[in-house]
Parts: sequence; C-alpha cells; structure tokens
Amino acid sequence: MRKAIGRLVANEDLNFLLTNRLPRRLATNVIGWFSKIEQPLVARASIAVWRFFSDVDLADAEQTHFKSMHACFVRTLRPGARPVDPDPQVLASPCDAIVGAHGQIAGDEVHQIKGAPYRLSELLGDADAARAFEGGTYVTLRLTAGMYHHFHAPHDLTVEQVTYISGDCWNVNPIALKRVERLFCKNERAAIRCRLDDGTPIMLVAVAAVLVASIRLTFLDTKNALRIGGPRTIALHAQLAKGDDMGWFEHGSTIVMLVPRGFDLAAGVDSPSRLYAGEPLLAAGIAVQPT
Repeated sequence: MRKAIGRLVANEDLNFLLTNRLPRRLATNVIGWFSKIEQPLVARASIAVWRFFSDVDLADAEQTHFKSMHACFVRTLRPGARPVDPDPQVLASPCDAIVGAHGQIAGDEVHQIKGAPYRLSELLGDADAARAFEGGTYVTLRLTAGMYHHFHAPHDLTVEQVTYISGDCWNVNPIALKRVERLFCKNERAAIRCRLDDGTPIMLVAVAAVLVASIRLTFLDTKNALRIGGPRTIALHAQLAKGDDMGWFEHGSTIVMLVPRGFDLAAGVDSPSRLYAGEPLLAAGIAVQPT
C-alpha cells in the first residue's frame, strides 16, 4: 500500500494538485492549529501518519516522546549530533538539506531550477542588497518535511538586519519549482543579512512553504512567528558563533544562501547532494560557474 501511495504522490500532476491547488493559506493555518494539539492519541496518530508519508529520521532527536506533532516538527537534536566543520576557511551548511540550484550570480539573476530564473533584488526586496552579491555565489538548500528543521550560523558572524516579506505559501518541492515562475519571490520569507568577523557579507534567505509555514528566529523572538508584526526591516547586532542555532521552520522549506566573490562549493557538494548541518558547504576559492 505504501508503495502504491508513493507512486501516486510521485505523479507530478497529482502532487502539484494536492500540495498547491488547494486554499494554501487556509490549509496551512488548519494544519498549524491541528499540529499543536497536545492530546496523546492525536499526537501519536498524526506523527505516525506523517512518518508514513515522509522520510522522518528521529534517531538523533534529543527527545523520544513528543506532546504533539508540532513538537516533533521542531525537535532539537542530542548534543553532538551535528558536529560543525572547524576550518575557518569553510562556511558550513546551515541546515540539513538537499542541494538545489546553485551557481554564479549573473547581474541580478539567479535560478530556482535550471531554466527558471528570478531576480535577486525581488527575492530580497532591496536592489542595493542584491548588488552587494553581484558576481558572487548562490546555493539553494531544500529542507524536506521529514528533516531536522533548525538552521544554524554557517560561521562566526553578526546578524545586522532581518527583512521580513509577507507572501504566499506555495510548496517548494522541485515539481512546484518547475511550474511556478519566481516561486521564492512569491512566498513568505526573511532575508537575514550577516557579516563575518573579517567584514565579508553573507545573506541567508529563509523561504516558508505550504503547511505550517512559520519562520522563527532565536536571536529575535522565539515566542512568535516572524510574520506577526507584518512586513518590516529590523536592525540588529546579534553575534553568533559558528554552529549556533539561528532559528527554525515549522515544516519543510528552503534557505537560499548568498556569498560574494571568492567562494566555491566545497568538495563533493553538488545538486542533489544531501547535506547535514555543520558539514562543509562553501570554501574560500573562485566563485562557481552557473549550472
């Protein structure tokens, strides 16, 4: 039965219909409410259904029992489960992810998948911010529904600004990326502007997705979803060490990471590589070419 359901879900037309051609925000709000129900039978049943449909690995989870499906979504890991590469020349992966589109930032253009461009200035909501990364490198990191949902500082850094942009909650899987133009520019997102200790700017753009679609930031406000308060730009001076928890999604989603000229993908990293938080993602070198 599981294989049969898997084949149905793998059908692109059906997958797109089930995850996008529904009232996305309504479905997201309903699932967000339902996932927080702290009733043992509801929690066990909903987690079991989620694990049936998703590749959920709880082996590294700090807890073994969860009060709700939401608690399982946003689980923390046991200490040492995600060791961080200590090389100061390396930018570590901020999250568990599958590597998607990546390459050199050509003017103002990047790609969500091959042949599907979008403008970096639209993603960031700021043309000046986009120009700071012209000629640099972008990497798309997709977190699936079953993955560990926290993201971490890729290096010692200072968070200087967060720009929250409200939006839709399209699914961010490859099927939707092929069909919805400029999808990342349509979804709810947060552009997190950071600076390394040597002055190098980097940007992490956290893009929300269908079902729950909530972005939380540990250095800003962990009690409320970032969307509370509406679109805005927040100036900060939050210093984080490499590997520190930066926040989490309440469902699978995407981080687009931007770096200036002078970085290359770390050895062995390519699409569709599977990475764990803390593993090498980018290293000092010559910027990668478009793929």
